[in-house]
Amino acid sequence: MSVRSALPWPLRWLGAAVMLGLCGALALWAFEFGKDIAGLDRNAREELERLRAEVVTLRADLAALSSEDHTAQSRLTTERSLQEQLRMQIRQLEADNQALRNDLGFFERLIPAGGDALAIRGLQAERLSATQWRWQVLMIQAARNAPDFKGALEISFTGTLAGKPWSAKHAPAPQPVLVKGYLRQEGVVDLPAQAVVKTVTAKLLQGSAVRSVQTFDP
Repeated sequence: MSVRSALPWPLRWLGAAVMLGLCGALALWAFEFGKDIAGLDRNAREELERLRAEVVTLRADLAALSSEDHTAQSRLTTERSLQEQLRMQIRQLEADNQALRNDLGFFERLIPAGGDALAIRGLQAERLSATQWRWQVLMIQAARNAPDFKGALEISFTGTLAGKPWSAKHAPAPQPVLVKGYLRQEGVVDLPAQAVVKTVTAKLLQGSAVRSVQTFDP
């Protein structure tokens, strides 16, 4: 005995066609979905590459800015160094100018003023600190072709100390000098801090005789 389907063959063909259609639709959906996924991956890779390129660019810009900042700092340091050198040179030039003025004052005193051919000119003295004084003196022979003078120079200070008369010399004994036309001498002497210096005296001695003397009031 055989069992036959109750469905006629046209219906069976229709069912088969529907199943094939469903399978085709499912395959098409899977294909489109795969394309979408592949497109997302591709877009993600492209975005990643773009971001990487931007990072490289930003790093290059940062390196360039750092280099420019370093260069600017170097220039600023160099300019500051040059300014300091210029200030030092200006101070040195001012000091040299003052020294030249002082020398000019001394040499101007070389001009003969008549009188004794041997004379002391330009005695000066100044306080350097509470206990130190500096003195300088110029000795000249005004006469032409005058013989060399061999003698001694004595520098003394007078004033008051603790309200009483006081005096001191720059050295225990006069300082030997040899004057050939002119001679400039200077020195520093230590004096009591409480001493009030009123006069500074320079004497040019030949033996026990005083050949020239000059007094300066500080």
